Amino acid sequence: MGIKFLEVIKPFCAVLPEIQKPERKIQFREKVLWTAITLFIFLVCCQIPLFGIMSSDSADPFYWMRVILASNRGTLMELGISPIVTSGLIMQLLAGAKIIEVGDSPKDRALFNGAQKLFGMIITIGQAIVYVMTGMYGDPSEMGAGICLLIIIQLFVAGLIVLLLDELLQKGYGLGSGISLFIATNICETIVWKAFSPTTVNTGRGTEFEGAVIALFHLIATRTDKVRALREAFYRQNLPNLMNLIATVFVFAVVIYFQDATSGGPARAYPVAGLCYYLSPPESFGSVLDDPVHALIYIFFMLGSCAFFSKTWIEVSGSSAKDVAKQLKEQQMVMRGHRETSMVHELNRYIPTAAAFGGLCIGGLSVMADFLGAIGSGTGILLAVTIIYQYFEIFVKEQSEVGSMSAMFF
Repeated sequence: MGIKFLEVIKPFCAVLPEIQKPERKIQFREKVLWTAITLFIFLVCCQIPLFGIMSSDSADPFYWMRVILASNRGTLMELGISPIVTSGLIMQLLAGAKIIEVGDSPKDRALFNGAQKLFGMIITIGQAIVYVMTGMYGDPSEMGAGICLLIIIQLFVAGLIVLLLDELLQKGYGLGSGISLFIATNICETIVWKAFSPTTVNTGRGTEFEGAVIALFHLIATRTDKVRALREAFYRQNLPNLMNLIATVFVFAVVIYFQDATSGGPARAYPVAGLCYYLSPPESFGSVLDDPVHALIYIFFMLGSCAFFSKTWIEVSGSSAKDVAKQLKEQQMVMRGHRETSMVHELNRYIPTAAAFGGLCIGGLSVMADFLGAIGSGTGILLAVTIIYQYFEIFVKEQSEVGSMSAMFF
C-alpha cells in the first residue's frame, strides 16, 4: 500500500504562495498580455546579475544543459527551470511507481501540485547552497557568510518567481506553461544571438564577429579573396558559421514536418577525455570524421538511452499496457474478442514497441542535429520546435472558437 504522503505535507501546502484560479473566462487577448508579461519578467531576470558574486568567469560545468534548462550563468536565472523540472519528474515517478498514493479527486490533485511546489522550493534552496559552497561564484571563505547568504536568498527568490510564473500560466491566465515558454524563448534567443551577435572575437585569423550572418557580410567586405571569404563564413571553426545556421533551419523543418504528419559569455567546459568526452556530442561533422569511435559511442548512447527511457517512462507514468487496460475497463470499453488479461497481453505487443521506436526517432533527430552542428544543440531544437508548434495549435484552436482573427484581439 502506498504511503499517505499527501496527508503528511498537507499542513505545509496551506502556507505556500499560490495563484488563485480565474473566476471568469480569460479572453485570448488577456492571455496574450499575461504571457507577454511573464516572458518579460523572465527575460529581465536573465539579465540581472547576482549581487555579491566575486567571479563567474570560470569554466561552466552546466554549459551543455543551460539551453534546455532556460538558465543564464551569473544571473537571477542561474537555476532556470531545473527545480520545477526535477520536482515534477520525481513526484511523477513516485506517483507512477505507487510509492505515494494520488487519487483522481480535485483535492488529491491540488495536494499533489502543492507537494510538487514544496519539493521545488526545497530543491531550489539545496541547489543554491551547493552552487555557493562549491565556489561557483568565488571562494566562500573570502566572500564571507553574509554575502553567501545573500546570494542564496537571491537564487531562492528567483526560483520562487519562476514557480509562480509557471503556475500563473498553468492556471489559465496565459498560454501554455511557463516551462515550455521559458525553454522555447531561451533556445530561440540562443539561435538569434549566434546568428546576429555583434560581439567581436579575436581569433588567429583576426577580429571577427560572433554572429554567423554578420560575419558573412564582414568577411566579404574586408577580404580581397571573396571565394575564400565565403568558404570561411560557411565553415569557420570555434565560432557560429552559416552551415550551423542552415543545419538549424533544416532540423526545424524536419521536426515541423513530422509534427504536421502526426554575449561572449562564460567559458565553456569541453570534455577532452574519459567517459564525459565519449558521451558528449561531437563539435561538428569534421569532428565526427576525425574521431569516428567517439561518434559511434555517442550514437549508441543517445539512441539506446532514448529508447530505454521512453519504455521506462510509460511504465512509471501510468501509461503501460496494464494501466491502459484498467482505464479502458473503468470506461466500460472493451476490445472485441479479448478479456481483460488477454487485452493487457495484446496492448503489451504495441505500446512498449511504439514507445521505444518513438524514442529512437527523437534520439536520431537529436544526433543528426548535433552532427550537423545545429545552433542550440539537437535536443534544444527539438524542444523548441515542439513547443512552438504547440503554441501554433493553441492559436489555431482559439481562432476557430471565436471565428476570426480580429475577434481574438479586439
